[in-house]
Amino acid sequence: MPRLAIARFSHEGNSFSPVPTGLPEFRREWYRGQEAEAVYRGTTTEGGGAVAFLDANPDWRGTFLRMAGATPAGPVTRDAFEAIVGEIVDDLRDGGWDAVFLSLHGAMLVDGMDVADTEIVRRVREAIGPDLPFGVSLDLHANLDPCIADLVTFAAGFKEHPHTDMKETAERVLHVLDRAVKGEIRPVGHIAKLDAILPSINMRTAEGPMAELEAFARGLEFDPRILDASPFGGFSYGDTVVAGAGALVFVDGDRDLARSAAERVVEEFRRRLDRFYITLPSAEEGIARALRSEQRPVAVIDSGDNPLSGGIADTPEMLRALLAAEPEVPVVVAFFADPGMVERCHASGVGGAIDGCLGGRICRDFGAPVPFAGTVLRLTDGDYVNAGPMMHGLPMSLGRTAVIGVGQVSIIVTTACGSAHDPAFLALHGIDTADVAVLCVKAKNHFRAAFTALCPVMIDIDAPGPAALEISRFPFRLAPPTLYPLRNKMD
Repeated sequence: MPRLAIARFSHEGNSFSPVPTGLPEFRREWYRGQEAEAVYRGTTTEGGGAVAFLDANPDWRGTFLRMAGATPAGPVTRDAFEAIVGEIVDDLRDGGWDAVFLSLHGAMLVDGMDVADTEIVRRVREAIGPDLPFGVSLDLHANLDPCIADLVTFAAGFKEHPHTDMKETAERVLHVLDRAVKGEIRPVGHIAKLDAILPSINMRTAEGPMAELEAFARGLEFDPRILDASPFGGFSYGDTVVAGAGALVFVDGDRDLARSAAERVVEEFRRRLDRFYITLPSAEEGIARALRSEQRPVAVIDSGDNPLSGGIADTPEMLRALLAAEPEVPVVVAFFADPGMVERCHASGVGGAIDGCLGGRICRDFGAPVPFAGTVLRLTDGDYVNAGPMMHGLPMSLGRTAVIGVGQVSIIVTTACGSAHDPAFLALHGIDTADVAVLCVKAKNHFRAAFTALCPVMIDIDAPGPAALEISRFPFRLAPPTLYPLRNKMD
């Protein structure tokens, strides 16, 4: 019976976030062994895909090694990186494996390290030897290092944004590994890069330029020699030497075909380059439009502070614009991460008076704090299970939370910086979108996976934050200055 090692070390690093990612932040997703199998079973995650593969292929015996994931934020500390990679590599060195599956993101940043995901892949390859079948799944927002294609047997990326195909991506990788172990195929791959950093706000795959690119890549796969063709939009806020979009293609035995197909995908990116760059209304404009709308509820989406892009749930401009507008209809703000304010709310109790400031707690780079005076409406333990299509079934924890009422505005405040992309986040706080006129949320595209059916109007806004729209305004240091739109700054 062949043995499969399964591991995960996933993090999307935002170079412009003031919040580092240490080992405690990986406790959000921190499993191994039978506990990992139980947690991931039935979920729409890469771990869920591994469980499904093992269920469908009883001839394989799978072992879950360390499975670690953290909410996107600033670079991973070197100590955390070495601890997690060290555990995975030590387990792999025990030997006896017939294949290895590794779930990565592809845009990890680590203090003092050039390309972290490449270092992970290199260490795994050194641990298992040059020939053992080794498959990797990657996020659509990976900043790909071309040398990864020569270090793995096979790799593939998510094809959907929002990422509702995590499970299917893992199953695709494992299916190809199975065929490689059986000697049916000899995968070879190539990574081609686009000379541009793209804004992630316009990478949804339901429509627009990214949808067209995914369709083009699917068309390539009608060639039976092509095992997978994955366009990668790249992560806009990862300042590395391999920043920017690209494409990864794996084929059966024909390296020239892999290279030519990957370059064709990149050329399709280039043909659509201008269409990725869009403009958005300000916070004030977006709030005003939402309050005028006759359709309810309206979602106002502050993508500049999206936690799933490395936002810090602490930027103040959307709240400032909202309170200045003095809404006369029910509005929900999701959310601010402020442990001290949560503790004050719990000490005050439901119905207690609470005042202070929100936003600008971590730093003032994105605006000054917003003062408020209100009432504690609800207190929770912060635990829930994702109910929407993205990461469905995965347990989440925000630490203790509170809801503060300020006139018609209800503001969710959490201990940890999680993500408000799932309806269970709102349900935890007693909020039904049917009772809300305007939902102001720190989110981006993943929010749409579950909320498109719930919010008939969605207004993306551009406000200051670690994931704001204008890429060229960020102080890139490592990314090649020839990348568009950075090269405009050289003119």
